Amino acid sequence: MDIHEYQAKEILAKFGVAVPPGGLAYSPEQAAYRARELGGNRWIVKAQVHAGGRGKAGGVKLCNSEHEIQDATNDMFGQKLVTHQTGAEGKGIYRVYVESAVDFNREIYLGFVLDRSTQRIMIVASSEGGMEIEEISSQRPDSIVRSTVEPAVGLQEFQAREISYALGIPTALTQQMVRTLQGCYRAFRDLDATMVEINPLVITADNRILALDAKMTFDTNALFRHPQVAELRDKSQEDPRESRAADRGLAYIGLSGNIGCIVNGAGLAMATMDTIKLAGGEPANFLDIGGGATPERVAKAFRLVMSDENVEAILVNIFAGINRCDWVAEGVVQALTANPVNVPVIVRLSGTNVEEGQKILAKSGLPIIRANTLMEAAERAVIAWKNDRKQNTTVRAI
Repeated sequence: MDIHEYQAKEILAKFGVAVPPGGLAYSPEQAAYRARELGGNRWIVKAQVHAGGRGKAGGVKLCNSEHEIQDATNDMFGQKLVTHQTGAEGKGIYRVYVESAVDFNREIYLGFVLDRSTQRIMIVASSEGGMEIEEISSQRPDSIVRSTVEPAVGLQEFQAREISYALGIPTALTQQMVRTLQGCYRAFRDLDATMVEINPLVITADNRILALDAKMTFDTNALFRHPQVAELRDKSQEDPRESRAADRGLAYIGLSGNIGCIVNGAGLAMATMDTIKLAGGEPANFLDIGGGATPERVAKAFRLVMSDENVEAILVNIFAGINRCDWVAEGVVQALTANPVNVPVIVRLSGTNVEEGQKILAKSGLPIIRANTLMEAAERAVIAWKNDRKQNTTVRAI
């Protein structure tokens, strides 16, 4: 789960990371009021969206007066911010963060991620901040500092000092840098984060280390332990399909294809999507209904997949181990009986009680296309999708 910049800063500040003063606004008038509260004569207005690259897309503005703040925010509110991370559809701007402008001498990149190869928290830092880490790694790979944290002891002060020295932080600011590193680490560890990124972390003109931007991502499976973090979720920044699936306990990722997928198991779902592409089609989604694919969950999955207007065929691929094919077949029949769909449905069952499952599908009288192997199912799904599209095109032409 992602959160907004202002939320990440509030969290990090509680763990000892220094951030500039700022305030949230939901209207141009409120943004101007926040500037008056902060004082000074220069402010940064930032669109609060779940995406990087806001500055290049016009989502970050330097303002020198309340009038400029109102003009800038008036142009932002209700608009879609399109960055290289959002895709062409963009993200809606419904709130902005007004922050006191800070004079700084140097920018640093700082990131904490979960390194799955070592099963450790990895600190990635660079003396070349202010640009995306992908650009840094390609243009200045020698500037990147990496350090792995041993979970048994956590981030030690000597390790934080080593990172500070490697980044060329002035000796007088080493303790501030150590406090920043340890604060980020504790926030990552204590709140089950999967990513903490500060870009840029700056050294100000008056020798302070401040986080000018902040991003945090959390492990969705651990949110039950952190209700205070779960409350920060902003559904307006999520794909509606993915949000709807999460609320129903389904793992779903929307894609741009036309063949909807209902699969049990993340690995099998990935293989199903690959096979659809191999057969000449394009998957419309990743959907893992999990091991307990009860009839009710299957019915929910059908409704979710059909909520995508781009779906023109549905492929159900179930390998039943702890699950049972007859349960899944009952779910498919129940879903299609209660909510008939106007697209081809291809079902491939394998594993426990597969014969009983096939009999249930055959006796249902529903126009279900059955397949025995994954490749056969993918090929039949692509053929059915193309034939259905051709038929619909012919009807429209007539």
